[in-house]
Amino acid sequence: MPKKPTTPTTRRKADSEMTRRDAVKVAGAATAAVAVASAIEFPRIQKVRAANSVVNYAVIGTGGRGQYHLKHWKTVDGGKCIAICDVDDAALKKGLEEAPDKPQTYKDYRELLGRKDIDAVQIATPLYTHFEITKDALLAGKHVFCEKSLVFKPEEVHALRKLCTERPKQVMQVGLQRRYSEFYQTAKQMIDKGMIGDVTHAYSQWHRNPGWTWRANNWRLFRKYSGGLVAELASHQIDIADWFFGATPEFVTGVGGLDYHKDGRDVYDNCQLIFKYPKGQKLIASYISTNKHLAMFQGQRTEFGESFFGTQGTIEITVGTDNEPALGLWYYEPGPKVDDAKKKKEKEKAVASSATLLSTGKGGRPLPILLDKDQVTDKDSFLSKEMKFARRWLYQKGVMLPEENRNPVDVQLEEFLESIRSGKKPKADLEVGLADSTAVILAHVAMDEGRRVMFDEINKMGNGAPAAAPAKKG
Repeated sequence: MPKKPTTPTTRRKADSEMTRRDAVKVAGAATAAVAVASAIEFPRIQKVRAANSVVNYAVIGTGGRGQYHLKHWKTVDGGKCIAICDVDDAALKKGLEEAPDKPQTYKDYRELLGRKDIDAVQIATPLYTHFEITKDALLAGKHVFCEKSLVFKPEEVHALRKLCTERPKQVMQVGLQRRYSEFYQTAKQMIDKGMIGDVTHAYSQWHRNPGWTWRANNWRLFRKYSGGLVAELASHQIDIADWFFGATPEFVTGVGGLDYHKDGRDVYDNCQLIFKYPKGQKLIASYISTNKHLAMFQGQRTEFGESFFGTQGTIEITVGTDNEPALGLWYYEPGPKVDDAKKKKEKEKAVASSATLLSTGKGGRPLPILLDKDQVTDKDSFLSKEMKFARRWLYQKGVMLPEENRNPVDVQLEEFLESIRSGKKPKADLEVGLADSTAVILAHVAMDEGRRVMFDEINKMGNGAPAAAPAKKG
């Protein structure tokens, strides 16, 4: 059991970024002891249900993120919310207001895990509690959906991998919803097909102004409980780079600082990172809290997005929100078509004259990334084809934008239930989550120690190795 935070106060704020608190504080030692004793008698895994049956699930942590998920659970068929849990009365009350199916409420998550009629749990608690709750849920035979970052410490990477290996029939899914987005899946297909050539670099940013503001009970501000900007923001974008590059990084280097928000926090308020991948690709990632400008999407959005640069084009992409659509733009950049003899002649001419070859820098208009619903096929009727051509014309004129059929948050919840029924591995599975958490952990080591950190160092960490140094103030 994690100790009660000494820095955050018990007074809860309404701000959505401060609603999740210590989700593992129990109602009383006696209750906890009974719950744990009951858990020992649980089956190794909840009985697999039929393909058309309802999955009973519970949500642990009903602060801001938990409430958001409960709202989206209402749109998903095939599941029933029968329990929710939070140590904070106000959060629990709000969670109950958002929840479907009138679930029973709990203050102690271990009591909830004692119910044999719960098939699965979703964990939306502060990062430093993820491993303990996930471990207890797996030991109780439940399928688990845990928010990112999946784990907080190096030793938890190794322990959770071992635990899940011993329970291969239990689903372990991570909250990295971009993998469930039609836009991101389409962009991945474009890259795999070579539509932007050889992809050599990626850039990601998540800039806010002012970013997280001081609140004494905002656990994200303190290293004892939080992975800071890298865990809360960068983790999404690092995962996308891993996915699109088809690999995990070889090393990371970077600079972090606590330079602008001198209010008692000890997490960095700005981070600049470079991840190098096996084929030479690099992800350059930026996270600041003093400006939210985004030089992507022709000024249509601010704050966050990703660019992937290839030898024949560029993709700009960002996930949607409840109020804004996802965006995906494709900039085509064909190379000059010249034969080898002409190439050699032009090169010799340039060298002989010592001429400097200049480009006007003139850019081209971006094309929207088209989803399957906008692709014209032989099976389309005349009217269907005309409608698709009309939409595509409007996209190119900027009158309207392609939109996903469903919010990726809803899709990932639905696919979690489907994985439970079918046994199919989730898109954002255990290894995806552990790779993402490893990147977060090692990025902090790189910034704290001011060095290049190799990713295979994680294999030796968590076995009595010294912890990373705290952030330097000033």
